Amino acid sequence: MIKKKLAKKMRQNRPIPHWIRMRTDNTIRYNAKRRHWRRTKLGF
Repeated sequence: MIKKKLAKKMRQNRPIPHWIRMRTDNTIRYNAKRRHWRRTKLGF
């Protein structure tokens, strides 16, 4: 189970695709939920 959770968190932790930036006319500039492996721990 933990491996699945870690895999999900790995998928979530990526920058937004460039085409979304184009679609929203650059209102969304970066992924606000980006997580750094050393600064913020997952809590499990």
